[in-house]
Amino acid sequence: MKPAKKVKQPFRYRFAQALKLAAKRPSVQHIPDNPPESIVILAKERYGDCIMLTPLIGCLRKKYPALSIYILTFNQNIFDFFRTDSNITAVYNTKKNPVRYCREILSKEFTLLFNPKDHPSTNFLIQTALVRARRKISHYNIYHEGLYDELIRLDANTHESAKNLSLINLVEGSSELIECKPYIPVMAVSPDISRFLKTVAAGRYTGINISTGHIGGHRSVAQWGELIDNFMNEIFVIFSSSRDIEEKRALEQRHKNVLQSPATRNLYEVGEIVKSLKPHCGYIHRGIEKMCEKDTYPQIIHLTDRMDYLSAHINNHGVCMLVEKALEVEVPDRVKYIRTIVDELNRIASHQLWWCSFGMDMGGLTCFFYGLR
Repeated sequence: MKPAKKVKQPFRYRFAQALKLAAKRPSVQHIPDNPPESIVILAKERYGDCIMLTPLIGCLRKKYPALSIYILTFNQNIFDFFRTDSNITAVYNTKKNPVRYCREILSKEFTLLFNPKDHPSTNFLIQTALVRARRKISHYNIYHEGLYDELIRLDANTHESAKNLSLINLVEGSSELIECKPYIPVMAVSPDISRFLKTVAAGRYTGINISTGHIGGHRSVAQWGELIDNFMNEIFVIFSSSRDIEEKRALEQRHKNVLQSPATRNLYEVGEIVKSLKPHCGYIHRGIEKMCEKDTYPQIIHLTDRMDYLSAHINNHGVCMLVEKALEVEVPDRVKYIRTIVDELNRIASHQLWWCSFGMDMGGLTCFFYGLR
């Protein structure tokens, strides 16, 4: 597997270069269609990314009621997700129904084409070259140069929905902050789920999704069972994808505090059940805060020390100052000087790593070596 990963990026680069030669966009200034008549949006392959695409779709429909919105998908799950969205004109599965896709998409010309990815994708590059549009827009990436008329440049930490909504700013030529909430399109609810929802008391049960995690990080039935046994006072509802349905049934049969529930067929059914569950504050990204509730002061230092491996002392310093203030302890000036010196050395090291790794991401390997030195 590792050798295949090594040649993937060079292949994409050569492939993108070939597409640029075959479908290079002319260097002309486009007069924007106001309002645009039609748009083709390439949908990403994951549910989370598609949910973050819905604010853009909703805003487009609100701003341009007559706009024809076409979504191109690359797997059946995402096709089913968008298929019932009333804001969308038509959805196409480019792989499962290529005849319809060719007849209704490749034979026409559209006002806009939008690729929401800011990284190279072979499927998305091919669709960009094949679909005819007067104005092709995407986010900046070196592979996208020459294939799109305009590339949006945003900070790497920009929220996914904001990155998608930036298309409207570009189309309208404005910098107005656009707000629109994500949504899940209304889908059919099975009779089994409808009956189950009538029996669920609101705010009484806790949900667990056993299909979370990537390959290699997927928990076993025994591990989920151990977690469930640690909370015998809780009653759980188990969610799973179709491939994990046997594990879901096994957990429901083995544990008395797991409520038997029908399998969900789509994300909308999951959402309807979640509305009735007990809300819990998640600690996935804030586990240190939860652990600090039971640890002693010296033990907490070992946790904050690991929050940032190049700014460990800065995080420790903050905790120490908090405890000292609470205990009304005044440390000597010499301690303050030493702490500040170490903080600054940590800050320089942290910034230096950012600089060298960012330079490497931009293609400058030399600055990476200088930064590490």
